[in-house]
Amino acid sequence: PGDHWRRLAQLRLLYAYMWALPGKKLLFMGAELGQPAEWDHDRGLDWQLADDPGHAGLLRYVADLNRLYREQPALWRRDTDPAGFQWVDCHDVDNSVFSLLRLGDEADLPLLVLLNFTPLPRERYRVGVPAAGTWREALNSDAADYGGAGWGNYGSVDSLPEPSHGFAQCLELTVPPLGALVLVGPAAPAGGGAERA
Repeated sequence: PGDHWRRLAQLRLLYAYMWALPGKKLLFMGAELGQPAEWDHDRGLDWQLADDPGHAGLLRYVADLNRLYREQPALWRRDTDPAGFQWVDCHDVDNSVFSLLRLGDEADLPLLVLLNFTPLPRERYRVGVPAAGTWREALNSDAADYGGAGWGNYGSVDSLPEPSHGFAQCLELTVPPLGALVLVGPAAPAGGGAERA
């Protein structure tokens, strides 16, 4: 629902949600463009949509999601192992923000995913993390390159030594409206994994 911008923002959010969850990824023809018409075997895809900045941004976004998926083993290495997925907070009904971790093997960097299902940016949003240090913003669905408004965290954020969500460290983030963030964490301390404090 909503205007052109909101519809594309919600689609980018949906795709981030899909890529963040365990399981294999599949898009049907035209989904990478945000094609509004149903696919029809008697005609080609609506490639002219790539001339629209919003649809071109969506196409870049899907390519970057796929690149992130290939480059970050935490998104696929433990796909069928419950230890590869952990909710940080799935109960924030006041803000409609979900946060989760994707975890690979001990040598893989942890990923923190935040999903804001409202059209309001969430500033100074606190979320617990399993490792102290700098968390790099690897993907922001609201980046201007994707057709977004540019809400974000300037590429990275340092953890704070304050307990949150059962972890000893937390991040204070700007979570974009109808947006998703994927942050790559620092290496966890030996044997630390994603243990709760």
